[in-house]
Amino acid sequence: MRQFISRWLVLTIAAAVMVAVLPGMEAVGEPPILGVAAFSLFMALINASIKPAVHMLALPISILSLGLFALILNWLFMELASYLAFSLFDVGVIIHGFWWSVLGSVIMSMVSSLVSSIIGE
Repeated sequence: MRQFISRWLVLTIAAAVMVAVLPGMEAVGEPPILGVAAFSLFMALINASIKPAVHMLALPISILSLGLFALILNWLFMELASYLAFSLFDVGVIIHGFWWSVLGSVIMSMVSSLVSSIIGE
């Protein structure tokens, strides 16, 4: 449980940076960090539960598409996390398109790797 909470905090920091940097991402909530935290909670749950299985099942398609199918999967996971956050908590992150999601996933990956290495996760 402790590892999941630390992963959630790392993803919250990464998502906050993503929302701050990209104009195609918008945090909804009062305060906005509440929307970012709800979004990152569902991203952490998705990453821990269904993402490994889906990526293994989609591996042949990802190989044939030279990894481009992974972009579509990341977009779908971000949209799912956004939908769940808004459905359950009425706060979250609005994603204004596919390419913003792609840029957002790159930024989240880089920032979460950096934060994880700093805190020693």
